[in-house]
Formats: sequence, C-alpha cells, structure tokens
Amino acid sequence: MKKENLIFLFILGLVVASILVIINKPTKFGLDLIGGSRLVLEAQPTVDVPEITPDVMDSLLYSIENRVNALGVSETVVQKVGTDRLLIEIPNISDPQKAKDYLGKTANLEFKKQVKGFNNQETWVSTGISGKDLKNAYLGTDQTGKEWHVNFVLNDKGAKKFGRLTGEMVGKPLGIFFDGELVSSPVVNTPITGGEGYISGNFSKEEAQNMVNLLNAGALPVPAVIIEENTVGPTLGIDSLHKSEIAGLVGIGLVMLFMVVYYRVPGFIANIALTVYALLIFAIFKLIPVTLTLAGIAGFILSIGMAVDANILIFERTKEELRIGRTLFAAINAGFERAFTSIFDSNMTTIITCSILYMFGTSIVKGFALTLAIGVLVSMFTAITVTKNIMHLVFGAGELTHPGWFGLKKEEIGKAVSFEETTARKAKLGVID
Repeated sequence: MKKENLIFLFILGLVVASILVIINKPTKFGLDLIGGSRLVLEAQPTVDVPEITPDVMDSLLYSIENRVNALGVSETVVQKVGTDRLLIEIPNISDPQKAKDYLGKTANLEFKKQVKGFNNQETWVSTGISGKDLKNAYLGTDQTGKEWHVNFVLNDKGAKKFGRLTGEMVGKPLGIFFDGELVSSPVVNTPITGGEGYISGNFSKEEAQNMVNLLNAGALPVPAVIIEENTVGPTLGIDSLHKSEIAGLVGIGLVMLFMVVYYRVPGFIANIALTVYALLIFAIFKLIPVTLTLAGIAGFILSIGMAVDANILIFERTKEELRIGRTLFAAINAGFERAFTSIFDSNMTTIITCSILYMFGTSIVKGFALTLAIGVLVSMFTAITVTKNIMHLVFGAGELTHPGWFGLKKEEIGKAVSFEETTARKAKLGVID
C-alpha cells in the first residue's frame, strides 16, 4: 500500500474519532454564552492578619471553593488573580444576590462568656473556642420538629476545651456569636463533655442550612469584599451564542467560497482540509475541555483564517513552480517545501504571543489565547499534511493537463529545458536542436 494511502487512512481515522467525540462529549460554555455571575473578591487585611500573603490567599481560595461547591452549581471557576484577589465564575445561578451574600460572609463562629467590665456592666469576651475547633455541623430540629437549629461537633482538642469551659460556667450564659453577632446565649446547666451541642435562634430552614454550609466550608481567614460584579442573563447568553454560530458559519462559508473561486481544485481540496480542521479542533476543545467564551470563539474564527493563509502560501508557490515548467508532482512538493518555512515562522510567533497572553491575561484573554494557539497548531497539521496528501491522491504523478484546475492559463505554464538528438555535423559546430 502506498504511503499516501496509509496517511489518508490515518486522517480518516482522526475524522471518525473526532465526530464520535463531538457527538458524545458535552460542550463547556462560558458565562457570556450561558449566563451567570462573575465576581471578583478582594482580601482585606485585619489587625490579626496585617498582610495578605500567598498562604492567606491559598486558605481563602480553599474556603471559597468549599462554599461555591455547597451552592450545588456545576462548572464553577475559582482562581487567584494578582496577589490579593479571587475570580469566581458561577454559571446558571438563579439568585446572584444570594450567592454574593453567601460568599462574602466571613462565617466566624465564636463562643464567649460574660464578665463585668467598666461600671460593672456585663460584656462578652472570647473564651478561645471558635470555628477552628469545629469538626462538622449539620441541620437539626427541636423535639417538636418545628424549630430548626444547627448541630455542631467539636474536634478532640475543642471538645476538651469546651468541657472545661462549660464546667466552669454552670448556671451562666454562654454566648454563641456568628460573624460578630450574638445568635443565642443559652444558660449552661451541666458540663458538656462530649463536644457536641446545637445553636438555636428562631432560624428558618434556609437560614439554618446556610449556617451549616458556611461552618462546614470553614471561616474565611480574612474578610473579602466584592469589588467587581458582572451578571449575564441566560437570554442574553443564548442570543450571543446564536450570533457567534452565525458569525462562524458565515466566516467559514466566505473563506471556502473564495478558495474555490480563486484556486479552483486546490481550493476545493483546501476546503476539505478546513472541514477536517474544524472537526479536529472542536473535538480537542471537548476533550481538554476548553470553556468556550465569546473571546474564545473569536480566537477560533481567527485561526480559520490563519489555516487558509497557509494553504494560500502553498498554492501560490505551487503555481510559481508550474510557471517555470516543473512537473505537477514536483511543483506540488516544491510548493509545500518552500512555503513551510514561512508558515512555521509565522505560526510560531503567533503561539509565542498566545503564550504571553495566557500567562498574564485575565480569564477572558486566556480563553482567546488558548483557542487561538490550539487552532494554529492544528492548522499546521491540516494545511500541510492533509492538503498535501489529498492533492497527491487527486493529481497523482502525471502531467498537468488542465491548467485551469489551478487557476492558470495554458500559456502561463512553462516548459522545462529539453535536449534532443541532433546530427553529427551540427554537434561538431556546437548547434543543439
């Protein structure tokens, strides 16, 4: 079996595999296409934490991720931006305000006792037991099943401290504070040595569940305020998606039309390669997976133009080789070989630029850079390997009998220098027929 046939079978296998991936794998869309909320949180230094260090940001990221996961929304994104900010993307959220309130809470649980202060006034002071001593929390009700409260379990260290504290405070109120607000102050009847208890405060079920989620997610190491918010409605997102699809189809259609009109048969072959390119890149997007945003789709459409640009360089070089009289097979090979350097250099500069954008850009810019870089790499494969293989299979190694197939006129085709047998007399005089 010829080498060209083996390569063609390999390409065919890639196409079939890509179609299967496209059919079976879901597509990830960004907030600007499906709707949702994008929040930027900024960490705030406190008296206890005067400097926002990388360790503080890691702890804040972990707590926020736990809270976002508790919202029950899939495909969320939480990532650090700069030295003191977090970017949070929550798609398909039904109540953005609820999410903002939920994520912004510090969720600091404290147990306090009363002492006499200035003018013998009772004041609450810390006992040293806080949410850091918490093992887990869960939802519960009283014996009637009507009043919701939050059950909590302390870790071993916290249970020992809690047992000593409640032993000293029998007959006295124990203040339970959440984010600095007094939630309840039950009177301690007996020492609590098991490390378990509950917090009551006329909670609704939703309020109690939110407190449970916050306590289990962990308190934020420092307060975090929302400094930027962007919410996209699902209707606007769907509209943007439809417009992007139309833009992509129109762009591909116009490019294909130009290639066929100007380059004839090679242009049609380039369109086949472009179709292979579209299938491969879409399958790669689903496998990674790449979150498609409006900027990402723009990068994809731009890479289509760059893929065709490579074919244009190749075809122009091939036409030049035909004009100077090369055979069709030699002209095709020379066209690809001589255009490769230009294609490689231009694509490498684009990939370097994409790498810089991806390393230092925001999430939107990263989406554009990633899709463009993947598109450029795949376009090199389709423009060189796929197009060259199909051209050799279609044209073979014969002569160019129809110059119009390459958009050339017959008189434009050159003729290679040929030598014919001459007479002995002419040869002696240096005459060549």
